Amino acid sequence: MSNEKDPASPEHPVGAEGGTVRRNLGEDREIPRRDVLQGVLIGAATALTGSLLKPPAALALASDGVPATDLPGYYPPIRTGMRGSHPGSFEQAHFLRDGGSVGAAADTGEEYDLVVVGGGISGLAAAYFYRQRHGGARVLVLDNHDDFGGHAKRNEFHLDGGLQLLNGGTLMIDSPYPYSKQAAGLLSELGIDPPALSRRCEHHDFYQRLGLRGAVFFDRETFGRDHLAVGFTGPYRPTGTPATLHRALAGSPLSARAIQDIVDIETGAIDYLAARSDLTGAQKKDLLSRISYRDYLRDYVHAQPGTLAFYQAMTHGEWGCGIDAVSALDCWGFGYPGFKGLNLPNGSIRRMGYTPAGYHDTGGSYTFHFPDGNASIARLLVRSLVPAALPGSTAEDVVTAQADYGRLDRAGQPARIRLNSTVVHVQQSGGGVGGRVEVVYVRGGRPERVRARHCVLACYNMMIPYLCPSLPAPQKAAMHQLVKTPLVYTSVALANWRAFHKLGLDSVYTPGGYFTSYRLNWAMDIGGYHTPRHPDQPILLWMEQSPCQPGLSEFDQNRAGRAQLLATPFATFEHNIRDQLARALGPGGFDPARDIEAITVNRWPHGYAPEYNPLFDPDVPADQRPQALARKPFGSITIANSDCGGGAYTSVAIDQAWRAVGELPEA
Repeated sequence: MSNEKDPASPEHPVGAEGGTVRRNLGEDREIPRRDVLQGVLIGAATALTGSLLKPPAALALASDGVPATDLPGYYPPIRTGMRGSHPGSFEQAHFLRDGGSVGAAADTGEEYDLVVVGGGISGLAAAYFYRQRHGGARVLVLDNHDDFGGHAKRNEFHLDGGLQLLNGGTLMIDSPYPYSKQAAGLLSELGIDPPALSRRCEHHDFYQRLGLRGAVFFDRETFGRDHLAVGFTGPYRPTGTPATLHRALAGSPLSARAIQDIVDIETGAIDYLAARSDLTGAQKKDLLSRISYRDYLRDYVHAQPGTLAFYQAMTHGEWGCGIDAVSALDCWGFGYPGFKGLNLPNGSIRRMGYTPAGYHDTGGSYTFHFPDGNASIARLLVRSLVPAALPGSTAEDVVTAQADYGRLDRAGQPARIRLNSTVVHVQQSGGGVGGRVEVVYVRGGRPERVRARHCVLACYNMMIPYLCPSLPAPQKAAMHQLVKTPLVYTSVALANWRAFHKLGLDSVYTPGGYFTSYRLNWAMDIGGYHTPRHPDQPILLWMEQSPCQPGLSEFDQNRAGRAQLLATPFATFEHNIRDQLARALGPGGFDPARDIEAITVNRWPHGYAPEYNPLFDPDVPADQRPQALARKPFGSITIANSDCGGGAYTSVAIDQAWRAVGELPEA
């Protein structure tokens, strides 16, 4: 199955009939998400006068010679429309990749102890660790986006007089491995105590106490007819007891055999490898590592085609691709169903982690979800580097603090963060190894040059060969192999959530949908921040999409998905949002023309960092994997970012920053 929707299909009609459909869905309505040009609102004073969307300040366009961050009202978190890798953030990099040249750079005359390329969590952590080691060192962080944080982006809405937040990227503190001493230490120094915050601030059972449950929407394009099945116990996966699963799936387009398949897979203890009784537990694991989860369900469980379609998108959230490109062993390790009867060693664990010696019980990390995801971690790092930019002093008050972007890059302060600046060239003095580093970046269409003793490249690793062509050829080749997983996180502002309440659901899994899952915003109280408690109040809806191409290898799916994302206009995302919500929630009274107030699409063509996939990656020693080869130090230049750590987790990004700073040569 493909998640592709043809723009000229019945789901996105054209012509007179199509115009009527679009009007019925509300696509002709003027709401803020349309008045966006390269991430900057045009006519903000007019566009932001709706009764629900009232940001703290209007946005302004930058004028020649004046950095946009210095202009009044510069506040990227409230920008709607196409965000994530927004227009203006990647074109210069693609130009460089395709052989373009920026010409002579103006010398700013600035010299630093460290220049960090990339203002995500890894880059900000590198700046933090460096200043921790070197006292009053002068540090400059350069980033191509209009906001700091990298993938840890903040979507901020002001609805009916109240602040509401969602993550535009990195979702939460969570890892299959315990946080390292360095990563846990950084969180502690920033004032983050995940277990205590989780106990005090998160209300995991809020919607369940209201009687709301998970749901599955079967779409007519995939399953033959539209049907909403409500009553599952899991908010992300349609789990439950045999009785609840049978009740929830009754009346669905699935055959009775397919429904029984799902009940058996989810709740049974069948040994689907019974025919291979000669296999030890270790040999069973080896077998599962060599087949996809789809192959396991098809060839060993003997699941019906409808069952396979039901599970196809269930792995999107963890891996950004379907069950055809994820190993059965990975799915077992992460607690997916269908393995209970196999009696595998360490079979009743929360998380599993892969090492060259195989999978083992790691216990996983603690977990906590800030209202804006891990953007709060990025904001705390910025506060530590540039205290004047973010008022407050705790992990709780940073959630509601409004950053002053005009203070990020002021002359004379020891740490500076320069946004809207795409680095295009990095070299050591004279083109050698170990000398001072020259860094050229493009800001406002003009190339500029700064110098530093040291440089940490904390940007996408696959882009580094173009920035630093003097790197050894094997290292550049390894970096080109680090293909990231594309994904989309979308925030939709709703006038109310009455339809969810009426239908008795808080989350929807849509295995055949353009967006494969969505849910009501997490219920939280932290500092002065409080999420809605009544269905009549406005709320944010979190929607997830992975542009997969089933049937290809994981990296080929990622490449195809990236190209698809970059070619997809905002209107396509908007239409699918409105169409999906109308079809699933319409019976509860939802009207997309009336109830949708704003849309922010966080597009990440380069999303999750690449991880080891036993289906497609060669089984080589850890020190020969692309990540290990890519992160080798190069004189005064070292490499960070989660890409070279082999895991799409904040802890990995921090660990790689720690290592990169430690590898820099002393003066």
